[in-house]
Amino acid sequence: MIFEHQGVLVSKDLLDEHFACSLAHCKGACCEEGDLGAPLEEEELGILQRNLDQILPYLPQEAVDQIRNQGFFERDPDGEPVTQTLGGRACVFACKDGSGLWKCGIEESWKQGQSDFRKPISCHLYPVRVQKLNAGEALQYHRWDICASACNPQGGGKMPIYQFVKDALIRRYGQAWYDELNTLASILPDQG
Repeated sequence: MIFEHQGVLVSKDLLDEHFACSLAHCKGACCEEGDLGAPLEEEELGILQRNLDQILPYLPQEAVDQIRNQGFFERDPDGEPVTQTLGGRACVFACKDGSGLWKCGIEESWKQGQSDFRKPISCHLYPVRVQKLNAGEALQYHRWDICASACNPQGGGKMPIYQFVKDALIRRYGQAWYDELNTLASILPDQG
């Protein structure tokens, strides 16, 4: 089921399905797996460029070299910007810590107060994907086998998806939008 909320189409899966990242199980595989890098918004390109010097120290040298030689983004087959990848695998902004856990160099820089950009909204919203429509946007739950432990109550999966991505939804649509979605989440189950 899909419903409209303040001009945004929302899959009811965001209210019904449960999710919580289980980095101990997946080791941040979403930073490494997939066909392309992370989707970027056009306006994020300038923000990333402005913060790039503060982000580069958090990246492995191979990534720094690639960014300096080829840039930090490319265009997907539809012409949309996505982050570059290293050898068609890991996001160019991904870095592995000593325990083998993938982390985001953009977010690490932000956490340390070096950058004013937390991370791409597509990563912040995950597992929610934004589909651009002629008349707005649609939010859908992106199911991916590498996130199976995040849906499992033993590995994670303890809260509805919309609550798991609360900060990202507020970042994208605002507090009032989220508060009303939270109210809808308590009403919609009663309406079938």
